[in-house]
Amino acid sequence: MKELLPIRYGRMLESPFAFFRGAAAIMAEDLAHAPYTGIHVQACGDCHLVNFGGFATPERRIIFDINDFDETLPAPWEWDLKRLAASFMIASTHNEFKPRDSKRAILACVRSYRERMKELSQTPALEVWYQSIDADSVIRAVRSAGTRKRLQKRLSKTRARASEALFPKLTELQAGRVAIRDEPPLIFHPQTQGEKDLASVMKRILEGYRNTLDESLRVIYDRYQQVDAAMKVVGVGSVGTRCGIVLMMAASADPVFLQIKEARKSVLEAYAGESAHENNGKRVVTGQRIMQSASDIFLGWSEAETGRQFYVRQLNDAKLKPMVEIFDEITMEDYGRLCGWVLAHAHARSGDASMISGYMGSTAAFDEAIADFAEAYERQNERDYQALRRAVRSGKLEAKTVS
Repeated sequence: MKELLPIRYGRMLESPFAFFRGAAAIMAEDLAHAPYTGIHVQACGDCHLVNFGGFATPERRIIFDINDFDETLPAPWEWDLKRLAASFMIASTHNEFKPRDSKRAILACVRSYRERMKELSQTPALEVWYQSIDADSVIRAVRSAGTRKRLQKRLSKTRARASEALFPKLTELQAGRVAIRDEPPLIFHPQTQGEKDLASVMKRILEGYRNTLDESLRVIYDRYQQVDAAMKVVGVGSVGTRCGIVLMMAASADPVFLQIKEARKSVLEAYAGESAHENNGKRVVTGQRIMQSASDIFLGWSEAETGRQFYVRQLNDAKLKPMVEIFDEITMEDYGRLCGWVLAHAHARSGDASMISGYMGSTAAFDEAIADFAEAYERQNERDYQALRRAVRSGKLEAKTVS
């Protein structure tokens, strides 16, 4: 949806870190033109520190894992690690850390990845698949007593948060029926002639989506009926792609919000090879199931009559997002250690942990090399950010700021 691109550029203009979050395609090209190992894993493709977080498993445990897979594709493992390390450098600079403290967070992340990968290389494959990083492990990894207390408070709220909590925030009564509340330009019911029939379009997409669910899950899905649908602007890099939310309700009046998000080609495909899946929604879902310890039971994919491809998931299933903008130096370092651990586990689920571990070695030389890369890329990202600012100032691009 080209009319939403000014919102995307507006969000990217907020800071060099916001720009970095929306510039996965730029970094993919940069990485592809540098030497790489050729050892492939199921890669995230947009691996930065905000794309990690907590969420509820089907058993309602809160685990910590990667939570964005729009760009997932088999690709060299180090591309993810380099993007993650660069994100720590750029976020630390944004938080006005001293250079030595920024580097400490990067080294903690890369060292954790390297050491965990060595452990995983010696772990039976099935045990690697069964492993997950739960909320208690996250709390134990935090050294600051104050941060631990805040995290425990947020976890308590998160455990109680589900579609029921979203219901009063996102809905209102309209002519005696429940409807999704418009909050333009971020949530809205389209008014143009070609898009007024959004509910019917979503219904047809969901009919195809139902067939991608396991037969056992269709039993619970079939208890819900579509009540309303609206468009929703999400993220930074995703702004401009079609994304809708659908309110589903069962006879017992319990609500579920499904997010239907357009899936396009991964930014990695031009450099790592085309996806094995004809439907990019299936590419996203398959990659997520490979990399995540546990995934949403409503995860599936579909295709519209126009040929556009989509994946479907719950809008918010007890998610816990990292508040990176308020991290202090110690918390950033602890968080780096956690992200390195998670990424190593995600890569080991599909890749050859022994080969990756052997490449990195057992000394800090690899850690230092990635830290040097992250510091250099922070400067490149700043140059790219300034180029966007110039393009907006000159009128070549339009940017729009919304709350």
